[in-house]
Amino acid sequence: MVRGRIFWGLVVLLVGVFLLLDNLGYLPGINIWGLIWPLFLIALGGWILWNYFSRGSRQAEHIAIPVDGAQRARIRFQHGAGRIDIAAGTSQDTLIDGDFGGGVDIRNNKRSDELEIGLRMPGSIFPFDWSPGQSLDWSVRLNGEIPLALSLETGASEAHLDLINLRVTELSLKSGASSTTLTLPSKAGLTQVDISSGAASLNVIVPQEVAARIRSSGGLSNVSVSERFPRSGNLYQSPDYESAANKVDMAIEMGVGSVSIS
Repeated sequence: MVRGRIFWGLVVLLVGVFLLLDNLGYLPGINIWGLIWPLFLIALGGWILWNYFSRGSRQAEHIAIPVDGAQRARIRFQHGAGRIDIAAGTSQDTLIDGDFGGGVDIRNNKRSDELEIGLRMPGSIFPFDWSPGQSLDWSVRLNGEIPLALSLETGASEAHLDLINLRVTELSLKSGASSTTLTLPSKAGLTQVDISSGAASLNVIVPQEVAARIRSSGGLSNVSVSERFPRSGNLYQSPDYESAANKVDMAIEMGVGSVSIS
């Protein structure tokens, strides 16, 4: 990222020098503004080639966040383009363990026995900090022992969220033009799920031992729901929902896209 700022800083400096010389009358007969776009395109092409041949040297940022005595946690993910994978798989003393392509900004706050974590992509604007060949993929493992409230905001991304072995009590998912595969928790008691998507493809897997109540609304979305959840209007519900030990209360609002719930 540092070398990106240096590269584009030099480009801006060069353009500024040309404009200054033109204003001082040292470049008579030359259409400076006509040179700006060619110079920009040449610089952009050089940046793309530079990063293509050097992309193997870039490493994802590895982060491990301890539980720090917390009894529950709220985790917010803000991920733009790329791929994000979330599943169980940390040690007992670790809340989050993951590799973050493109880097990650972390907000950490503890209130009483609850830990609040915010993870987001750095505030980057192409082409200064990001470049072709740089992976923006996140691979994250979470603690499966403590109750979690998860919030995910994704853009043009591919998301694989395997929550089957996590104790997720709340899940909020907001996505843009994305493809998401979501496996819900199997032993979390009651899980509240709120999903809002634009032009997206959503595949939700409800474990066999989990009951579900599903409300769906939206514009031009195509919704396919398993016969396990009989329909009544816009509501789909397991026959044993009220008495089930593990269940999901899910609200889905979709724009243009497809939803599959099995």
